Amino acid sequence: MNLVSVRLITADVDRLVAFYQHATGLTADRPTPDFAELRTPAGTLAIGSVRTVPLFAPGAAEPAANRSAIVEFLVEDVDLLAAQLAAAGTTPVSGPATLPWGNRSLLVRDPDGNLVNFFAPVTPAARARLAR
Repeated sequence: MNLVSVRLITADVDRLVAFYQHATGLTADRPTPDFAELRTPAGTLAIGSVRTVPLFAPGAAEPAANRSAIVEFLVEDVDLLAAQLAAAGTTPVSGPATLPWGNRSLLVRDPDGNLVNFFAPVTPAARARLAR
């Protein structure tokens, strides 16, 4: 088994895609106006419109209602990204800060309120853990 993607459901695909493209520097693949994918070497962040939910199961997901998951991206420089996001009007939830397990972390909310953690390992133990 292999985790391939995480999908966020939104009422505004364009707005969410714009946020993640700016934050990650990735370009989204947009096969339809209701769906986008931002691919990384480790997996894909998929963004789907509320209009796609009935294709799976009507009412199974609702946009902007997450309060339990954090989408995480491994980045080169947390502090540089924090400055870039701040310049674009993104207010951090916390950080940048170095956490007890050795990652430098910046926690923000995307336009739908989903938590997003941008982090980089900064201690030898954290770098070794992520080098697998």
